[in-house]
Amino acid sequence: MSLVLGALLGLGLLLVVSPVLWPARRSETRASLATGRIRDELALAGLARVPMGVIIAIAAFLGIVAGALAQAVFAIPVVTFVAAVLGVVLVPIVVRARATRRRAANRAVWPDVVDHLVASVRAGMSLPDSVGALAELGPAATRSAFASFEAEYRRTGNFSTCLDALKGALADPVADRILETLRMAREVGGSDVTAVLRGLSGYLREDAALRAEVTARQSWIRNAARLGVAAPWLLLLVIASRHETIVAYDSPAGTALIIAGVVVSVIAYQAMVALGRLPEERRWFH
Repeated sequence: MSLVLGALLGLGLLLVVSPVLWPARRSETRASLATGRIRDELALAGLARVPMGVIIAIAAFLGIVAGALAQAVFAIPVVTFVAAVLGVVLVPIVVRARATRRRAANRAVWPDVVDHLVASVRAGMSLPDSVGALAELGPAATRSAFASFEAEYRRTGNFSTCLDALKGALADPVADRILETLRMAREVGGSDVTAVLRGLSGYLREDAALRAEVTARQSWIRNAARLGVAAPWLLLLVIASRHETIVAYDSPAGTALIIAGVVVSVIAYQAMVALGRLPEERRWFH
């Protein structure tokens, strides 16, 4: 009996410490999720075909240039380091901002995409032809992706594989829902696909209108966050034109002050943005 209890105790302890002893799968999952998010951001920003190495090289180049300029102007090591870091992170910031703007712009066109699909299906066109027709009839922002789908489908004739490629090119959760609805209708059949698409179109219009209203009301939060972060550093640039100021910051106390200012600025900006950020839909079907 004691042997059984000892074995159970050992098994329980092993299960308790197993996440610490074997975290490889979990870390791989997190790494794959992070990679997928980066690819989605690049696709939304229109940079899906740009190799990751090129983006990293551009970020490193901007960091070197920003650090060199800061060193030439201020000759303060901590300022040089901060400028180099800002130069590196400038590329991800620009990519994310462009992806956010494009996601917001696409949110307004998805109802039109669904309406075109409904009209094509009701006219008797097949689902692949209805999707391919969006290369000419759909909104301008999405025509290139649907044109690639049409060309790929004519080449392979595999609707499911082409849908997967189209989802990757659009990189949008709303597009995933629309395309998965078409995939289900293609595979299992059904006469209610137009009714489902019409209901989805109505929901997307209501959601887009609500988000636009809330975003307009909360725009002051984002503007206040940007002004609050930029103002101290602009003031630092102004007073740094005097030699006495540069000498004061080129000391252990000045270095500590600048580092503390950077940390506080980042935390405050992230907190302000989090207060004004609307929850984004996640991609469940990619």
